[in-house]
Amino acid sequence: MTKLVDIQNLNVCFKGKRTVHALNDVSLAMEQGETLALLGESGSGKSVTLKTLLGLLPPKRTQIDGKIAVNGIDVMSLRGKALQRYRGGEVSMVFQEPALALDPVYTVGHQIAEAVMRHKGVNKAEAMSTALDMLDRVRIPSANRRLHTYPHELSGGMRQRVMIALALACRPRLLLADEPTTALDATVQIQILLLLRELQKEFGMGVIFVTHDIGVAVEISERIAVMYAGQIIEEGTTREIIRDARHPYTRGLLAANLHDVARGERLNAIPGAPPALEVRPESCPFAPRCPVAMAECRAALPPVFHPSDRRRVACLRAAEPIAAE
Repeated sequence: MTKLVDIQNLNVCFKGKRTVHALNDVSLAMEQGETLALLGESGSGKSVTLKTLLGLLPPKRTQIDGKIAVNGIDVMSLRGKALQRYRGGEVSMVFQEPALALDPVYTVGHQIAEAVMRHKGVNKAEAMSTALDMLDRVRIPSANRRLHTYPHELSGGMRQRVMIALALACRPRLLLADEPTTALDATVQIQILLLLRELQKEFGMGVIFVTHDIGVAVEISERIAVMYAGQIIEEGTTREIIRDARHPYTRGLLAANLHDVARGERLNAIPGAPPALEVRPESCPFAPRCPVAMAECRAALPPVFHPSDRRRVACLRAAEPIAAE
């Protein structure tokens, strides 16, 4: 069976007043219908990975090389109408802030119907019927009335539900979700996560979910890929990452949470800050912050260790037990 996503040796470099090597030799594969969480700090390359998959990066200032295939389609070769058909038809995206992603001068029903007409070639009446059905599926109350409302008339949670309805209206094979719950309060956040998980199973689509929250990754995903400084430093099933994290950065992320912390106790934190990436990394990018780094870590890029099938860790010390901090 054709892989849903097959990224090989992807490099993305932004040119301008300053150079930023945003992605460095990223390889990633997903099977049909899988859910994957991209986990990491801000600036680790998670959102850039999604935008590269959707072909949204500015071509004049972006240098991209490597291979990207989605359901057998060579994304790097798409241009013009073929790229338009791919966006929304094969792959859709739910953005972090729906108030900025939705057009303020058109009703939400019009915006969903427009996407359906463009990709499915149906008339407006059929497209509006599809839009109404999608609003019902994302559990917007009084969907028929909401069909004719504008984005500013909806709450943040309702706007995000509309954004999900818009993204899924054309039944894409792959959904990209770029921190879609960050701007929402805790109760609405869990509702959106449960909704996404339910729709993923109903439509049988793959999902790549970007987050910096371990709890969200556990709730939504079957697999987790941990990103740091534009590289994937650890990948495995959600259970493997949570129960048997091998990379010191992953262990640091797991330790930096509020669970089981007594009142007044100092929270765990990873010291330092991520590298600026103005120069492509030539050694382990986490070494300056790593509690178990050796001299060899600062001399060359770390080898990739494979503890099991589809499990990898880019760390010189991954094969040995990592001492607790």
